[in-house]
Amino acid sequence: MTEKQSELATFAGGCFWCMVKPFDQFPGVHKVTSGYTGGHTENPTYKEVCSETTGHAEAVQIEFDPQIMPYEKLLSIFWQQIDPTDPKGQFHDKGHSYRTAIFYHNERQREMAEASKRELAESGRFSKPIVTEIVPAQTFYEAEEYHQDYYKKEPLRYQMYRKGSGRDAFIKEHWGEKKNKEELKRRLTPMQYEVTQNNGTEPPFRNEYWDFNGEGLYVDIVSGEPLFSSLDKFDSHCGWPSFTKPLEDSAVKEEIDLSHGMIRTEVRSGDADSHLGHVFHDGPGPSGLRYCINSAALRFIPKEDLEKEGYGEYLKLFS
Repeated sequence: MTEKQSELATFAGGCFWCMVKPFDQFPGVHKVTSGYTGGHTENPTYKEVCSETTGHAEAVQIEFDPQIMPYEKLLSIFWQQIDPTDPKGQFHDKGHSYRTAIFYHNERQREMAEASKRELAESGRFSKPIVTEIVPAQTFYEAEEYHQDYYKKEPLRYQMYRKGSGRDAFIKEHWGEKKNKEELKRRLTPMQYEVTQNNGTEPPFRNEYWDFNGEGLYVDIVSGEPLFSSLDKFDSHCGWPSFTKPLEDSAVKEEIDLSHGMIRTEVRSGDADSHLGHVFHDGPGPSGLRYCINSAALRFIPKEDLEKEGYGEYLKLFS
C-alpha cells in the first residue's frame, strides 16, 4: 500500500469562510483548516483578530498530497479566489486581517509562489499591480470550531455572504470564460441557448431526458464537460432529469438565486458557467440532495460511445 504523502500550504485570501471550499473539493487535499497567522499574538480569538490589534490575517492551511495535488495547482486555485491588487483587504472586508498572502513552508514553495506571481503580473489580466505578499510561514492558530467548514454548516448563509461581498462577481469578471455569444447562438438550439446563457427553464415533462433511462454520461451542452452519470439519475416525478450528485464536486458550482421571490440554490457548470438548474434538499440517498437539471443544458453520451467521444476514462464506472 502506498504511504500517504502530506505537505502544508497556507494562504490568506480575506474571509476564510470563502477560502475553504475552493480547495476542499479536489482530490489529494486531505484537510483545509481555517485559522489565523502572520501576527504577533499567541492563540488569538476571532474577535481579537478582527480588532486589528494582533497583526494576524484570516487564513487557511491545507494539508495535501503533492503527488496528487501539486503545489502549483494550489497556487492557481488561490489566485482565482482573490483580488490580488487590493492592499486594503478583500471585497467588502477591509483591514490588515483581510490582506492576501502566500505563506511558504520551504524554499521550493517560495520559488513557485514568486514565479506564479510574476506570471500573473505579466499576463495583463489585471490593470493594477499585484500586491499579494509572499512571506515565510509562521505559527498557524486554528480558528474556533464554528468557523470550520462553514460552507457545509451554513450553506445558504455562506452563499449569500459570498454573493453579497462581491467576491463571486469579481471572480466571474476576471476569470470567467469569455463566450462568443454569436457562435453559441449558431451552435445551440433556441431553448439550449435560453437555458444555459439566460438562466431559462424548459417546460417540465416536455424535454429530452426527464424520463430517459440510458446508461452513460451527461455532459455540458456548451463545453462537453462531464457533469452527471446515469448511475446517479432517478425519477423525482418533477418533470426534469434529476440526479443525487454530480460526477465530481468541481464539475458544478452553486450560487444563491433570489429570482421569482424565492431563495434557491442555482447549479452552474464549473468550466463554461452554463446555467444547469437547481439543487434541493428533498432527494434520496445519504446526502438527501436532488439536482434538478434542464435537459437543454445537457448532452447524453451512451456508455458504448464513451471511448470514441473521448470519455474513455469513465468506462470503469459502468463495468
